[in-house]
Amino acid sequence: QVQLVESGGGLVQPGGSLRLSCAASGSIFGTAVMGWYRQPPGKQRELVASFTSGGSTNYADSMEDRFTISRDNAKNTLFLQMNNLKPEDTAVYYCYMRRISDSSGYWGQGTQVTVSS
Repeated sequence: QVQLVESGGGLVQPGGSLRLSCAASGSIFGTAVMGWYRQPPGKQRELVASFTSGGSTNYADSMEDRFTISRDNAKNTLFLQMNNLKPEDTAVYYCYMRRISDSSGYWGQGTQVTVSS
C-alpha cells in the first residue's frame, strides 16, 4: 500500500521561504516519476515541478528561479524548497508519484501554503 504524506506548509509573509516534504511509504519511490502540484483557491491543479523518469527536473514557467525540487532516495522523501514566496503562491500543494512499471499514480493529502502579510 503506497502512502504519501506531505508536511511543511503554513503561513508565511511575502518574501519568505518554506520547505515542503513528501514522505513515501510502500513500494514506489525508487521506480517512479514524481513531482509537486498546487491548487490555488478557485483554480485548477497545476504542475509546479517534477522529476522525469530519467531523473532530470522540470519546472513550470516562472517557478524555476524561486522553487527547487529535490529528493532523498535513502529516506524516500521528496522536497520542494520555495523561496521569495508571493501571495499568488497561496495554494494547497500536493505531491504526486506514478510508478513507471504499471503507471499507478498516487497523490498525497495536500499541505496548505498561505502567503500573506
